Amino acid sequence: MLRHFFTLIWNKRRAHTLLMIEIGASFLVLFGVFSLLIASFRRYWDPIGFSYENVWVLKLSQKEGAGDTREQKKALLQRIRSYPEVQRASLTNQSFPEGTQSDSINYKQQVKTSAIVYDADEELLPTLQLQLKAGRWFGAQDRVFEIPDNWAPRGAKDWASLPRPSYDYRPVIVNKKFQETLFPNEDPIGKVINRGAMAEWRIVGMVDHFRKDPLAEEVPVMFETAVGQYGAREMSMLIKTRAGVDATFQSQLMKEVSQIAKDVDAEMIFLDDIRKQEFNDVMVLITIFLLISGFLLMDVVLGLFGILHLNMISRKSEIGLRRAMGATEGAITLQFMSEIWVLTTFSIAVSLVVALQFPLLNAFDMDASVYLTAILAAIISLYVLVTLCAWYPSRLASRIQPAVALHEE
Repeated sequence: MLRHFFTLIWNKRRAHTLLMIEIGASFLVLFGVFSLLIASFRRYWDPIGFSYENVWVLKLSQKEGAGDTREQKKALLQRIRSYPEVQRASLTNQSFPEGTQSDSINYKQQVKTSAIVYDADEELLPTLQLQLKAGRWFGAQDRVFEIPDNWAPRGAKDWASLPRPSYDYRPVIVNKKFQETLFPNEDPIGKVINRGAMAEWRIVGMVDHFRKDPLAEEVPVMFETAVGQYGAREMSMLIKTRAGVDATFQSQLMKEVSQIAKDVDAEMIFLDDIRKQEFNDVMVLITIFLLISGFLLMDVVLGLFGILHLNMISRKSEIGLRRAMGATEGAITLQFMSEIWVLTTFSIAVSLVVALQFPLLNAFDMDASVYLTAILAAIISLYVLVTLCAWYPSRLASRIQPAVALHEE
């Protein structure tokens, strides 16, 4: 019987082309929706690699026309660390937690990757409670130089002109994703990498995970020493406060900042608020995509329901003849349901050719299991949708009396 249905649908494939396109398009929409939801769900529950609770971000920007502000920033950091309400304080780049994009990191001039680069000092590890997996974190031995105020390197010669320590490399710390991308299954400690035209960088440590927010894809991350950031026009200080610290201390701290660093504009932001804003921005995009996909699916469902209902009306004589020959209501229902299931199978088979390209090509750098799970969920959901669409027209068709159908003919 099943073979008969496949033969019947195949022989009428031209008549069912539009219906197959609609079902195939629905499958691809469901595949996209489930891929997004599964990937987002996994990212949300995966560890981000650091603690954002009770962490404040003090963004500093040098005023126009101001002179050397390095001493002011050093004095400010020392004063912040002296407060009993503060557990830890560290230096980082001004755009934290965004970081700086670098597209020219390579290993042995062969394997290349892009990475997010963060400035870090010795206190960043305990401040954010990063999980060190191998090697070491930055120490006093990595305070190699001070970057001159407003200094902008134009190439490798400018970097080479700066004072260097006894060892001829700059230490960096990477995350596990960085190690998996550049040298999988190898110990990253001691590996020498290059970043554009700059001098050699040597990996001295590796942290486990590091993502800027719960819904962000984990990408290669590299931490470089922030000793010279006192001379940068813009920078940030991360402040880990004790539990229960309220807005009163924030007001007191900002007053101290304005008194100590008079040539610097300051802005205080809670890291948890930044995380929530990033999360909300991503959720808005996801919601928009889901709404558009929902409207497309609703349009297809209504169209499919109408086509099946019209198909039932046009086949009244066939239904009446089968009922007159002894077919039961259940047999008529099963016939219509089986036809739409077979038609759906043909449509999915064609659409699978497109969907399987995503895991094969590693599209959007997502794990293949995400796409395969999405394909399975889309197939199940599509069969449920077409079953719901076909059930009512099939039930109406099964209730047609032979005398009525043949009389109308």
